[in-house]
Amino acid sequence: MDHGPEVHIPGQGKIPGSPVRSDGIHYYPPGPVARAFLHDDSLITGIRGPFRSGKSTAAVMKLIKNAQRQPRSPDGWKRRRTAIIRNTYPELRTTTMKTWHMWIPQHKGKWREAGPPMHRIVDNNDKFDWEVLFVALDKPDDVAKLLSMELSDAFVNEAREVPKAIIDGLTGRVGQYPPQWMGGCTDAQVIMDTNPPDTDHWWYTLAEQDQTNEKNRQLINSMREAQDLLRAKGILRPDQPIMKFYSQPSGRGPDAENTRNLRPGYYEFLMAGKSEEFIKVYVDGEYGFVMDGKPMWPEYRDSTHSREFPILAGLGFRLGVDFGLTPAATIDQRLGNGRWVVQDELATERMGIVTFSHDLARHLSDKYPGVPLVSVRGDPSGDSETPEENTCFQIMKANGFPMAEPAPTNDPIRRRESISFLLRTLVDGEPGILIHRRCSTLRKGASGGYNRRRLEVLGEERYRDVPDKNKYSHVCEALEYDLVSGGEDRNVTVHPSIRDQKQRSQYAESEYSVLG
Repeated sequence: MDHGPEVHIPGQGKIPGSPVRSDGIHYYPPGPVARAFLHDDSLITGIRGPFRSGKSTAAVMKLIKNAQRQPRSPDGWKRRRTAIIRNTYPELRTTTMKTWHMWIPQHKGKWREAGPPMHRIVDNNDKFDWEVLFVALDKPDDVAKLLSMELSDAFVNEAREVPKAIIDGLTGRVGQYPPQWMGGCTDAQVIMDTNPPDTDHWWYTLAEQDQTNEKNRQLINSMREAQDLLRAKGILRPDQPIMKFYSQPSGRGPDAENTRNLRPGYYEFLMAGKSEEFIKVYVDGEYGFVMDGKPMWPEYRDSTHSREFPILAGLGFRLGVDFGLTPAATIDQRLGNGRWVVQDELATERMGIVTFSHDLARHLSDKYPGVPLVSVRGDPSGDSETPEENTCFQIMKANGFPMAEPAPTNDPIRRRESISFLLRTLVDGEPGILIHRRCSTLRKGASGGYNRRRLEVLGEERYRDVPDKNKYSHVCEALEYDLVSGGEDRNVTVHPSIRDQKQRSQYAESEYSVLG
């Protein structure tokens, strides 16, 4: 039954200057799940669904709806400040901003492109002022700004690519503008949309209330305790949850949403030539892992290169470390015959190097007491000084890792060949490198999560020149730093004529492949 538009912006209405047609915006939710999401007033609310299910537009309309509901301050003005967030700036610019501008074009209000981009919508007659800031998480300065902003609400687009630490930080930033002395903020929310992530993702843990391990149980119990406390204080209604997640139906099912806005047969065309896992995730909207890009380690096969194996007695641990905003480490051993085994990993989300060093030391002492360290090698860029005039290596040395040193090179081709050669090699009938089954992030990165993202170019398949920075890249690069430190890049040759120039490495030729 058609109940009429559930977000209406007239030509001269509550969001002045925003309509894309002369009679304004008339939004009809694409289905009952999107409608429920639109009207949900939880502090944290998210919607998951297949490709083109209308979830991003529903999130934008939710922001507009929240702005419409904001009461006026004592001076008669209605004020709102919103952050719209994406993992990287290219995705923010080519996808998220386009969705926004489809409904509120740049020429409506004031549009600022740089530092971070902002859309300011002001109507002096109606006394309405809305700041909308667009933030990418690949710029550390912008992340710092985001986590210090006073916001009304926030929209995280494609949340499966965003660390949970960002969501945690946002919950303390929304509802802060307008401040209480100006009348306060209503409808303070962290709004999220996403294509389905894998079952090891924080979204799955929260949405499905997964309590299969102690960490998850603690996380879910803390949310329940916070919800009970807020209800007891009257901040939440007795029926109002602190968070709620919505799942749209399959795109090929009878209840598919947004089909009236798609060309006939859209999902049938999308399924053509795709893998079962792709269809499961992007058509049916179910949780899963899909390789989306060109793998950095195409030689890796999980069935060949991963299994259970014991700690190798008499051999100490080598650590490979990647720094940055999301530090990671691999815990490795090298055998006397040249084979490598990766015993464990530590993958983090948005953590400082001091905290990371403490967590890594505790992880080693708790799980592997008595196993000595023989080497700690990391990203050479970690030898650059931080704003506090310390390097990452100096910080690690002061926090339990006195042998921490830079890897000999950051050359991506040398790093790439160091793992490629081992994946293609058998030593005494065994693969040159094995990864323990417990290394879930590293294994998924090796299976294609660590990749070069496909470029949106018509007529040919083209990919970025550098690997995509995501939850898998950091731990994979940590392993590469340990391997090059162990001399596994020796199979890369450099032509003498360019040895004194900026190095251009070339792969050594090999006739043998462990895969046949």
